[in-house]
Amino acid sequence: MEIDHAKQAVRERIWNALDTARAVHNDTAHGRIPNFRGSDAAADELAALAAWRDARVVKSVPDKAQLPVRARALSEGKMVYMAVPRLADPKPFYLLDPDQLTAPPAEAAAPRAASALAPKVAVEELQHVNLVVLGSVAVNHAGVRIGKGAGYSDLEFAFLTEAGLIGPDTVVVTTVHELQVLDEDLPATEHDVSVDLVITPSGVITCTAPHRPAGLVWEHLSAEKIAAIPALAARAPTAGR
Repeated sequence: MEIDHAKQAVRERIWNALDTARAVHNDTAHGRIPNFRGSDAAADELAALAAWRDARVVKSVPDKAQLPVRARALSEGKMVYMAVPRLADPKPFYLLDPDQLTAPPAEAAAPRAASALAPKVAVEELQHVNLVVLGSVAVNHAGVRIGKGAGYSDLEFAFLTEAGLIGPDTVVVTTVHELQVLDEDLPATEHDVSVDLVITPSGVITCTAPHRPAGLVWEHLSAEKIAAIPALAARAPTAGR
């Protein structure tokens, strides 16, 4: 629990800094992945990279800060996967196929529209993921990131890694405000995913030796969490149930 308290202290510090600078679109940054001002510019910075241009399949978080990235991906003909909230469905991902959309990319990329327009797909139906887009509250130059605390992004990443859909060739990025980038060590656990690239409205940071879990760390998952996620419950080792 000590590491959880350390992470929360970092979150509070970043949320306060963003609020003080009026750097988010919401009344407050607290309690969420910050919907930072400049997210469109960060999407532009990402779109200028070869890793983006080469990517055909993108897995993205559903947060508002990453909406410009998802919309741009769809407008450029990339397939986008977003997780069903809390992975609480036997088919735990939405498939946003630009060839099948019945709404403009900026509308279809919003979570509410995606849930209405996009089909749900099982893990077995997914294609190999070229680029993963994560949301962060804080991130450092080594690529260690802290999310809002729910842990689903790390869980989704580990799940897709174990399924062979994310590999060493998959590029992992996060888009953030400059105030969210820290030049210090950040607390992390074995199951936390680091990023290869940090994208801000003013540029790109290439991270040093980012950590990636090899798959699911079952001992870090409670029986309640496993039972609440059908795709996990179906794969859980007997000892972990």
